[in-house]
Amino acid sequence: MYAHGYCPEHKRKGSTMQNLKSGSGKTRTIQIAAVTALSGNAILAALKIVTGIMSGSKALIADGVDSSADVIISIIALVVVRIINIPADKKHPWGHGRAETVATALLSFTLFFTGAQLIINSVSSIASDTRQIVPSSMAVVVTLISIGGKVLLAWSQFLFGKRADSAMIKANAKNMAGDVLISLGVLAGLVISTYTGSYFADTIIALLIGVWIIKTAVGIFLETNLELMDGNSGLEPYRVIIDAVNSIDGASNPHRARMRRIAGLWDIDLDIDVDPRCTVREAHSIASRVEKEIKRRLENVFDIMIHVEPRGNREKETYGLSEDEMNSGEID
Repeated sequence: MYAHGYCPEHKRKGSTMQNLKSGSGKTRTIQIAAVTALSGNAILAALKIVTGIMSGSKALIADGVDSSADVIISIIALVVVRIINIPADKKHPWGHGRAETVATALLSFTLFFTGAQLIINSVSSIASDTRQIVPSSMAVVVTLISIGGKVLLAWSQFLFGKRADSAMIKANAKNMAGDVLISLGVLAGLVISTYTGSYFADTIIALLIGVWIIKTAVGIFLETNLELMDGNSGLEPYRVIIDAVNSIDGASNPHRARMRRIAGLWDIDLDIDVDPRCTVREAHSIASRVEKEIKRRLENVFDIMIHVEPRGNREKETYGLSEDEMNSGEID
């Protein structure tokens, strides 16, 4: 028996529409975040690349290339917003929210190849016998401006990402926080190069920036891959739904629990046991109370499907988590 409202199809449609309405605020927040990041990074990228060329700083040019990648990220975010706002249809009954996850994965590849290119160029420069230009003090001034601008952008993206619960914007905030460290490294390299008259420090910083970008890209991909594989980073959400089931009279043995993320929202499947003498109406009422209690305890729930079984009907489960497995400590 599957209990999900008085009419499963009606309830699912209602749940979808409700999420579309509540998702309009998320869509608007992502749009504002993307436009803010796009504008800020476009200005900083142009300033750093032009100044890097004029001053002869490879590290500043590399930093500008990184900011250019952030501009691409913002453009993709604006495109994704239009996709995730498309209502669910027959081909996509869960909506189009996963477009955000796919886009985040593509962003990680963009960052990876950007970092790899910077490493290749830096290594080639170091290995070359061609004498390089020592960066001028103008590059130091622009780097200081970049640090201030990146701090503001990272802070704004963090707030927008938290408000929208958007993996893509949160990843961008993390990327920009790393950009602050990159600009600090550029500043250190420029100061050393300016006062020692050597260009090697600036080039080595450019190489390290490439390594940092690749590290960030790999981290973002691993987080995104977890969602694409319907995985979770921890068991705490499962403990929440198990405790919710145990708090409802008549419900017991929560098992075959499966939770996955769809653009920041939880999609939950769960089996519970009830007294085998219960009528269909009584069993449905218990399942409905379980559903409400889960939504009360867990934020951002997209949908819950509860399967009701007669107590004592023990079957070997091949997937999902049970309360016994959680308590046994076998799962980390």
